[in-house]
Amino acid sequence: MTDQDRQPEDTAAATGEPVVSKPYVMPDDPEPGSVELLQKEASEARDRMLRTLAEMENLRKRTTKEVADARLYGITGFARDVLDIADNLQRALDAVPAEARAAADPGLISLIEGVELTERSLLNALEKHGVKKFDPSGQKFDPNFQQAMFEVPDASVPSGTVVQVMQAGYTIGERVLRPALVGVAKGGAKAAPAANNTNNTNEPNSAA
Repeated sequence: MTDQDRQPEDTAAATGEPVVSKPYVMPDDPEPGSVELLQKEASEARDRMLRTLAEMENLRKRTTKEVADARLYGITGFARDVLDIADNLQRALDAVPAEARAAADPGLISLIEGVELTERSLLNALEKHGVKKFDPSGQKFDPNFQQAMFEVPDASVPSGTVVQVMQAGYTIGERVLRPALVGVAKGGAKAAPAANNTNNTNEPNSAA
């Protein structure tokens, strides 16, 4: 081997530093400091920022809803206890027959009016806190809001209609605080096209 062939090796030995070849850069991997790399990093940072903002907005909405629910439904236990007072006021009014009320002396009339006023005040106070009374009389039975206690044979209304309410129901916000206790019609008329009923006006319903 000639001195010319050994020259690069001798030069590296003289300097004391190893000869390192330049690494191969993949075409899709931009070089450090290049415009492509900076754009890629900026795009990734923007994506992370948008995801963080979306998560913060979702957290804000959840927190707002939880605070609103806590404010509205936090009195559920107290409101349920107050319903007993409303029920007792209603029972006191129902205990006076219409005939007795019509013939009552002024003292009894004043007492009845005082109980009615107290009941209205109590219901108004409950409504201010999202508690509302509902009476499903004449409506189609809905198990989400009512509890059927018995069935009543009544062919004058469609089957499944609430014909008697033993205890009014209450809602709080969008939830049922207490379902109404009802009696439901059984064996009543079925909903059908008018043409089908014209010939059976005087005949009993076959489904009864």
